[in-house]
Amino acid sequence: MTTVDLQGNPFFLSDKQITHLKQVLANMSIRQKVGQMFCLLGKYENEAELKKVIDTYQPGAMMYRPQKSTKIQALQRFIQEYSPIPLLLGANLESGGDGIGLDGTFYGRQLEVAASGDTKNAYRLGLIAAREGGAVGCNWSFAPVVDVNLNFANPIINVRTYGNDPEKVIAMALEYMRACQERGMAVAIKHFPGDGVDDRDQHLLTSVNSLSVSEWDKTYGHIYEEMIAHGALTLMAGHIYQPAYTRYFNPQIADEDIYPGSLSYELLHDLLRQKLGFNGLISSDATNMAGFSCQGKRSELLVRAINAGCDMLLFTRDLEEDFNFVLAAVNNGTISSARLDEAVTRILATKETLNLFVKQKKHTLVPDREALKVLKCEQHVAWAKELADESITLVKNKENALPLTLKKNKRILVFVLGDVVSASGKPPVSKLFIEQLKKEGFEVTLFDEHDEELKQLMVNGAIKKIKSKFDTVIYFANVKTASNQTTVRLNWLKPMGFNVPWFIHELPTIFISVANPYHLQDVPMVKTYINAYTANDYVPVILVDKLIGKSPFKGKSPVNAFCTYWDTHL
Repeated sequence: MTTVDLQGNPFFLSDKQITHLKQVLANMSIRQKVGQMFCLLGKYENEAELKKVIDTYQPGAMMYRPQKSTKIQALQRFIQEYSPIPLLLGANLESGGDGIGLDGTFYGRQLEVAASGDTKNAYRLGLIAAREGGAVGCNWSFAPVVDVNLNFANPIINVRTYGNDPEKVIAMALEYMRACQERGMAVAIKHFPGDGVDDRDQHLLTSVNSLSVSEWDKTYGHIYEEMIAHGALTLMAGHIYQPAYTRYFNPQIADEDIYPGSLSYELLHDLLRQKLGFNGLISSDATNMAGFSCQGKRSELLVRAINAGCDMLLFTRDLEEDFNFVLAAVNNGTISSARLDEAVTRILATKETLNLFVKQKKHTLVPDREALKVLKCEQHVAWAKELADESITLVKNKENALPLTLKKNKRILVFVLGDVVSASGKPPVSKLFIEQLKKEGFEVTLFDEHDEELKQLMVNGAIKKIKSKFDTVIYFANVKTASNQTTVRLNWLKPMGFNVPWFIHELPTIFISVANPYHLQDVPMVKTYINAYTANDYVPVILVDKLIGKSPFKGKSPVNAFCTYWDTHL
């Protein structure tokens, strides 16, 4: 148990706000308090469903997945108008407004922002997220990601981070947060105690941050100290072990009694609350992830998470059952009334800090439809193009194959890897890249494994014949990281991986990645390698400008794109 400092960082509430908060808390029933501790997945598509959920449970928060902005805004307006207590409405606004509105601006992945080397772009990312998220009614950004890319094989964080340098992570994350704070948007720094050390996925198992205490202090600890000091309102606890710090606070603990961040008293209370001084709201990561669920019986895990220090539980398996698990624990004293009030106080304090109660009275929690004009507005698109120009990185340039010219590179064979569909459901972004090459006068052949003539040319065709048809080969890779995907590697076609770049000494060969910066581990032989970090509408077009020399490469890699292998440098 810790005391909530309502006048201190990050709440800074006035006497009037504190009085109001205490009045709200005093008038709440136990059921209402329990409801406040749940952030529900927004799977409710009509007012009747929402009325039933709100009447029965009065949840404290809700998070919808991206949909058309008009639909999301209408749903979130109804939620706020119908709820007695305003909700925190969250979204994964890691890359821009597209994290909630499909017609929002896909500005760029955090790693693209870091590659630009300019914190103004991190501020712009936060500003776009806050403007466009706020336009549809969101007030809580599940960002920035403040993890560190310490393991290139990690299947989750990848382009979602600001890189492998803690100082750069801090500089960029602070600017994102500053932009959100200025627009009344709460941030959730994540994923405590820190993803990116191992090569596993907490969606599928409990992953491990294996750093020593001193190593953690210099990296993740340093980052969290700075974010906390500058007023991060909320923090998301991941399903990630940190054995060193758990043992530091509890030297006699048995291995089988060590829990991940979302369930660990040592990590949430002793480390986060006491040592780091975090006074804000702690939310668990999704409780339907295997990294949480595999730790024990669900009826006990939800209670353990709250008693460990989580003030809010993200998502449910079965809402009625999960709610009743927590309610029963409160009624039988397993969750004390003091711990319940502490958690709800932090939730209400977050809402007071965001002025949600004032906005509720003014009916301004969700703006009108006119506000949606900010989504993908001219300024935001211009910023996204500027970011692409400043961030695209020429990682490896061993044969001086660039710039491409019509005289020596006119006939181009393009291999597309991945790129089934873009994040917003539009046609694959490789089409934009190919169209732009054609506009510049290049003759482009897209490799199709079902084109038997082209396939045989690659499988066993004479080098002379291949060179008579093509001047240059370009690989365009959009192989994305995603939850429930344990590896992010390049897979090649049979027989003998004939589409591997085996012909690098026969034809100029350029490899471009617009999603994963670590493909050199699978194509160490290529002499020209480019990372572009984000598969949006803007990067593919600006890529062509870089290839033909209209614009210089300006980006610098925020990670070790050579993946620790010596041969990737050759």
